[in-house]
Order: sequence, then structure tokens, then C-alpha cells
Amino acid sequence: MVAEALESTVVKKNESTRSASSVRDELLAQHINQYYGLSHTIRDMSVSVSPGECVVLMGRNGVGKTTFLKSLMGLVPVASGEMIFAGEQFIEKPVEIRAQNGIGYVPQGRQIFPLLTVEENLKTGLAVRRGQTREIPSKIFDLFPVLHEMRSRRGGDLSGGQQQQLAIGRALVIEPRMLLLDEPSEGIQPNIVSQIGEVIQLLTKEQGLGVLLVEQKLPFARRFGDRFILMDRGSSVARGSMGELTEDLVSEHLSV
Repeated sequence: MVAEALESTVVKKNESTRSASSVRDELLAQHINQYYGLSHTIRDMSVSVSPGECVVLMGRNGVGKTTFLKSLMGLVPVASGEMIFAGEQFIEKPVEIRAQNGIGYVPQGRQIFPLLTVEENLKTGLAVRRGQTREIPSKIFDLFPVLHEMRSRRGGDLSGGQQQQLAIGRALVIEPRMLLLDEPSEGIQPNIVSQIGEVIQLLTKEQGLGVLLVEQKLPFARRFGDRFILMDRGSSVARGSMGELTEDLVSEHLSV
């Protein structure tokens, strides 16, 4: 259903521009270190995400996945390392500049505004959008038709799955070229989890976005991810194509 709705919105020039954008819109973070007080939470962590691919960041609870995403978005300070997006260093840039430059972020727990309507929630993302356009892109409602149906309803009245769709839609209104997603399937009913996965696939494969996804659900990660990075104690301990995520690695780093 999502695929059919988007057929008319996919930009035909993507195929001819994808090779150029692969260099222009790559996200590269190298040797990132981050501290909370005396606690060394992120240790020499590196990641690269190219347009058109979904890289899945995995690991047990408390290993630093969310903190790493926050560091990429500028929400927590970084002690050392470098961050490059679209060929430019951005490690010292504030959050709003990172968003303006094309990095979208969907936080863990959704963090929508419960007293604002769906439409008002979506419009909050327009504040950092470049240019004069202050309209919600129609493709948001193509991706998530329920948001159009409920655009006058307060965010707090939506189900958990609908709130997650709203959070993703809010990140997409700035029309980012790179999307950071923190556990979008957490606490969501299975049918909406599947729809969110389809949206991720369409954003990467049809529209050429890069996606860095934090995810705990192994079937979801394997179905929609291209590459994986396993974290433990703030650093990367294994990485590779999704086909290289063996049962031994799962047992060692993901099983509880």
C-alpha cells in the first residue's frame, strides 16, 4: 500500500544523480569519544553511511547506541573525533545547523508534543527548513496517510504507533538527505512496525536517503538493514553486511 501511494512521488532523476549524491551526502564519523562526567560512554567509535543504504546500530541496552546518535545530532558534547557530512566538518555545529544541512533525527520515545495537533507537530519541523517554503510536503501524507486523516487531532490522543509515524513525519518535513532513527519499532504494534520498515526501504532504495538505524529487533534489522554495527561498552566490536551477522555474533552481543 505504501509503495503504491509513493509511485507518483518518486523523483525520476534519482537514478541519474545517485552516483554523485553518494559522495556528496555521505555521513562519516571517525574516532568519536564522549564522556558523561568521568564515565567514558563512547569509545573511539566510527561509522559511515552512504545514500541509499540503511546501516543498523545494534547492541544490548546501555552500550551507548542512543548516546552515539545524540552525539551525531549535537545533542551531547563530544570530546574528540571528526564528523563529516556532504564533505563538510560539522562536529562543532549546533543542532539546528545540522538539521538545516540535511540531517533528520527521530529520537527514542518519539518525543512528540502531546497538546499540539498532528499538523502543528509536523509544522514544528519546518522552522529549520531552508528556503521560504513553510508547507508540509505532500509526500509525508503519502507515506503516512493516517497523519492526514488525524491532522486535527492532538498528538497525545494518538496510539503509540501513530505517534511514531508522526515523529518520523516531523523529521521528514525538512526533506533530509540523512536520517537518524532511534528504535522506531519499540512498543509498536506489528502491522505499523511493518509499515515503518517499508517506509525506511522506500526512503533508501527509491529516494536515495541514507539511514542510520538503532534497532533491537533482529528480524526487523535483518529485513530492512544493509549493514550492521555491533556495539559493546561504547565501542564497535563487529561490523559487516547484514548477511555476515552470524548466530555466534548474535549470541555473544545481542542475546540477553
